[in-house]
Amino acid sequence: MAEILILGGTRNLGHVTALALLEAGHNVTVVNRGVTPDELPPEVARLHGDRADPEQMRRAIQGLEFDFILDTTTYTGADARSAIDFFRGHVGRYVFVSTGQVYLVRQGIARPFREESYDGPVIPEPSRESEDYDSWEYGALKRDAEDEFASAFARDGFPVTTIRLPMVASERDHYGRIQAYAARLLDGNAILVPDERGLPLRHVYVGDVARLIVELTKSRDGIGRAYNISYGHSMSLTEFLEMLATVVNRPLALRRFPRAQLTGAGLLPHCSPFSGRWMSELDNTRSLIELREAKISYTNPGAYLPKLVADFVRRWQPNKIVPIGYDRRSKEKKFVDRPRA
Repeated sequence: MAEILILGGTRNLGHVTALALLEAGHNVTVVNRGVTPDELPPEVARLHGDRADPEQMRRAIQGLEFDFILDTTTYTGADARSAIDFFRGHVGRYVFVSTGQVYLVRQGIARPFREESYDGPVIPEPSRESEDYDSWEYGALKRDAEDEFASAFARDGFPVTTIRLPMVASERDHYGRIQAYAARLLDGNAILVPDERGLPLRHVYVGDVARLIVELTKSRDGIGRAYNISYGHSMSLTEFLEMLATVVNRPLALRRFPRAQLTGAGLLPHCSPFSGRWMSELDNTRSLIELREAKISYTNPGAYLPKLVADFVRRWQPNKIVPIGYDRRSKEKKFVDRPRA
């Protein structure tokens, strides 16, 4: 039995992993601001602290020692420096959740991205008014955080492992991206997508990530290293939607329009969340080779999509939980039906 701390733990990956760690017999504590209500059982201990307030965080964790920390809430280099300061000497293993977007801000690297492609120049910062700025900033700041953790390992052995995640397919995705496509299939109207090839999709199922983290509590593999955690095969958006339509048991109706038209009408990215230009595609080879003791495995979308759809019908729809952008569905229908010259 290990003492586990999760930074975050209320929404998606942190929640699912907390339950998996409990089931594995560990003592689990979560620390967060206490703003977002959680659905975790009473066996999970709660601490409240704001990452933006170092003194508050120090009070929350003062005197505590942990065998394992899962960090789902570090987004910047400053966050990472604070975490290193808080937990240096007080943790046996530290797993930092990063993102595939650390590659999307790199210059001139080929897809699917490999860990060896991380080092190198970053693309210039776009205009703060551009639609790309927020995504660029997210990837650039996560790189800053990764670099701080890597420096701490090199400097004094801070026991960090970085896992880089693509889009996480989950029943609890608070954006509801796959759920947004399912809702559109179920209402029987067309899904609007840009008239272009689009980026390949290569997601990971939340249960695979949670299972890996449970296994890492038993192992010292990968300390000081970074790993892409992702399913091993890519598919096009059309292939993905065809698979989802089969699960939903509805015909797939796609309407394709120039990206500029969809963007100008205020429909993208919401009408098709996976048609953005910031979807990472990660090569998972290193994780399969080096984390062999953790028995890592990846679930085919054909196996997890039925779980997501069943949860959507059972929980999302009765509770009127609206996936991202689906509140604009009437606007999409009007766009399709409007007269064109």
